[in-house]
Amino acid sequence: MFELNIFIEKSFRKLLLFTIILSTLASCVSKKDILYLQDIEKMATNSDAMFSTPVIQPNDILSINVTAFDMEAAAPFNLIMPARTVQELTNTSTKELQGYLVSIDGTIEFPVLGTLKVAGLSRQELIEKMKEEIRVYIKDPIVNVTISNYKVTVLGEVMRPGIYNIPDERITLLEALGKAGDLTIYGKRTNIILLREQDGVKTHSIIDITKSDFLNSPYYFLKQNDVIYVQPNSAQVNSAAYNRNSSVYISIASVLVSLIVLISR
Repeated sequence: MFELNIFIEKSFRKLLLFTIILSTLASCVSKKDILYLQDIEKMATNSDAMFSTPVIQPNDILSINVTAFDMEAAAPFNLIMPARTVQELTNTSTKELQGYLVSIDGTIEFPVLGTLKVAGLSRQELIEKMKEEIRVYIKDPIVNVTISNYKVTVLGEVMRPGIYNIPDERITLLEALGKAGDLTIYGKRTNIILLREQDGVKTHSIIDITKSDFLNSPYYFLKQNDVIYVQPNSAQVNSAAYNRNSSVYISIASVLVSLIVLISR
């Protein structure tokens, strides 16, 4: 019994030492790995980062609403539920209108006007183009176009990973991370991957948000369908080698060993 007590006590000391070491390693996080924009004072006052107006791409869904003083004349240019009356059309919001899916060849089929080439145009360019064609049929048309599925995706070590729709079609990298609830403590701030597809070509960039130089880069303002992936830091990768609840299990084991030692004495 005496030898058993010695063995248990030694085992308890080893478990306790292992727990202390794990706790120490977990708490050793430098502020250089956590803080954003650490050299912000070095950034020039006038930023070189320019917001580029989004252009319509294949597979975009366009919400198009045509109105005019004569709503009766404008009705054929709107895709609405068949039961809607002209009076209801006046009070119809853009969200209630059906969308136009841009085909692979960059066109949509629009009432009365037929096939329209829309890919590569900005919203304003498409609006002006449609106004010009619709003026043949009605006086002073008002055209409103929005990209209904303008979105960015945030994945990895953030609080709320997911796909986020951007109604105003303008968002920065930091705003996207904010929508996702910010990075977790395990997120690798020095190695954020941004995936982008433009003109059918997929590209990627590595962004370090602990430095301010990305504020002047082409990746500060996000584009349609950008994907942000926040990699886990070294501590999180290493923790994958053992169960995340290991520290809990070790604490329980320590209590049990202590009880056994007390009972056996």
